[in-house]
Amino acid sequence: MSDALINGVAGAGGGIIAQLITYPLQTVNARQQTERDPSKPAFKDGAVRQMCLVVKHEGWERLYGGLMPSLVGTAASQGVYYYFYQIFRSRAEAAALQRSRRGVGDGSVGMLQSLTVAALSGCVNVLLTNPIWVIVTRMQTHRKASKQQSPLDLTCVLDKTIEADPSKKKTIEAPAVENIPHKTIHAIQDLYKEAGPFGFWKGVVPALIMVSNPAIQFMLYETLLKKLKKRRASNLKGADGLTALEIFLLGAVAKLGATVVTYPLLVVKARLQAKQIIDDDKRHRYKGTLDAITKMIRYEGLSGLYKGMSTKIVQSVFASALLFMIKEELVKGARLLVTGNTSLVKKLPSKSLR
Repeated sequence: MSDALINGVAGAGGGIIAQLITYPLQTVNARQQTERDPSKPAFKDGAVRQMCLVVKHEGWERLYGGLMPSLVGTAASQGVYYYFYQIFRSRAEAAALQRSRRGVGDGSVGMLQSLTVAALSGCVNVLLTNPIWVIVTRMQTHRKASKQQSPLDLTCVLDKTIEADPSKKKTIEAPAVENIPHKTIHAIQDLYKEAGPFGFWKGVVPALIMVSNPAIQFMLYETLLKKLKKRRASNLKGADGLTALEIFLLGAVAKLGATVVTYPLLVVKARLQAKQIIDDDKRHRYKGTLDAITKMIRYEGLSGLYKGMSTKIVQSVFASALLFMIKEELVKGARLLVTGNTSLVKKLPSKSLR
């Protein structure tokens, strides 16, 4: 099994586990990003309060709206990203060694090369998996009818309406809640009817620009990892003796820096991917990335570009740190299964982030 494949599978596994743990925060954050009305709780309440409101009015299941396609998207994204990252990284390392033999450089991959490798991997990932994330955003931002207004209650209301006016029987056949596209297949059909096949690539422009997020994240991670390993080597503890907790903390710090820098693009992407209401205010209908940015700043101020950032920081930093930690452990385990050599697992550094 190639190292690229090992890292791809490990990245998918780590991403799924991190996704399951932090998904309710993702749902709340998507709603905060796409809320336009300043009077709504999304502008005033924190993440915990928002989750409580969702549970109270819509039920626990809405915190996990779109979970299945999200897990598929996470596995695909992480797998694709880490697979191509490892391939591009290996080529960058080979090129660095060639330059070193000619007397140029020390044979290591620098920051610019690391940034380029991460950006290229991110672009491939976005182009292949964007349709999945459009569906996930649609399902996360869909608001279910209040728990108190159950299908049975709606049916009673319809019965009374039909009794008062039998002529409405033909036009009212079932509770409207049954037609809400909260399932994956319905969300896909709804999106296709709204925007056609190109609708599945809504938000792809800010998503492509957003590859700078993991690029910045991996650049920061590589820098911190290199410094820590160098310090460990100088302390005679071994350059590769990093614990899972240390990997967790390095991943958290790297993700925090990347999220703060690129968050406005994430809000714009969510706005473009969320369902557009035909009768909605034109101020809230976006023709593209620049139109969305212009209207958000004009009608909501600069703060509109940072809606829900505190929730996103908590969710993404925690999820990213978990992903790094779990992935490193899975890579070690996979290498042990493939080689059967425990000493090799300890000596070989993980190349997933190189």
